[in-house]
Amino acid sequence: MPFIIAGPCAAESKEQVNDLAALISSLNIKVFRAGIWKPRTRPNQFEGLGTTALSWLAEVQKTYGLEAIIEVANAKHVEEALEAGIARLWVGARTTVNPFSVQEIADALKGVDIPVLVKNPVNPDLSLWIGALERLNQAGITQLAACHRGFSGFSKIRFRNHPNWEIPLEFRRLHPEIPLFCDPSHIAGKRSLIPEVAQKALDLGYEGLMVEVHPLPEKALSDSAQQLSPNELIHLLEHLVFRNPSVDNLQVQEKLQQLRDEIDEIDRAFLELLAERMKVSRRIGSLKEENLISYYQYQRWNEILENRSFWAEMSGVDPEFIRKLFELIHLESINQQSEGL
Repeated sequence: MPFIIAGPCAAESKEQVNDLAALISSLNIKVFRAGIWKPRTRPNQFEGLGTTALSWLAEVQKTYGLEAIIEVANAKHVEEALEAGIARLWVGARTTVNPFSVQEIADALKGVDIPVLVKNPVNPDLSLWIGALERLNQAGITQLAACHRGFSGFSKIRFRNHPNWEIPLEFRRLHPEIPLFCDPSHIAGKRSLIPEVAQKALDLGYEGLMVEVHPLPEKALSDSAQQLSPNELIHLLEHLVFRNPSVDNLQVQEKLQQLRDEIDEIDRAFLELLAERMKVSRRIGSLKEENLISYYQYQRWNEILENRSFWAEMSGVDPEFIRKLFELIHLESINQQSEGL
């Protein structure tokens, strides 16, 4: 069972907070999220109720036995949250991107080992994400978790933020000891897409989810499109599929190993062919050098893209995946041509 964090994007009223806390407690969810200081992209948008809402969350902790978690962006936020007895904190994406702000939060937390969740920075920079966790750890915070909420991008996609799944998976490879959460609400941007994102995160072995829920999402003061209704939250929890990190069945283990051995052989053959391809690229580079021909030939690159995409489709392989793969191969081929002389 994954660790679930749920609650509104923002605490809007005492009644709203209590109604949602009662619901979330009834679902055996232990951590209640609510934004009270909201960093907004533009002015004159709802920026949260601030200190006023702290007492509501402190009351929720006492009344429903929940642990409240709020976003902090500076030392003052930390001090007020600790004074109010808030159980957990999170560092938002807009703060993670700024090492000065993260260090300020870390300094304010020295001597207080409280659970802190760190969202990825808005830009796809793994080092910044890891660096933020390191700063907090060096301040004495040992109860750390990371939260994948997607990355900003210029291109239009189905989701509000680019998932860039390869970045949190690389984070997991480098730091398997740190629990990894997913915020499907911010990645999806639309409530209809939240189940898809949440399930993929669980399929990839994430330890938990941080989901936004509102009594009346369409009337929410912030991020109305990405908040679930109570019934939608219940439906999500009922239909999520939970996977085990490993299996004890010896027959399954043996079959997996056989298939992995097959993959290893295919990969070895693929790499040998790729090495041969690079040898040919270097020979092409020598010919171009002798005849003062530009290393980059856009007509040839267009031909490769068109042919490989067609071959991929005929072979039942995703053409977009092959395009990305050959972009890397083509770039290395040019490097081999120009530097491997």
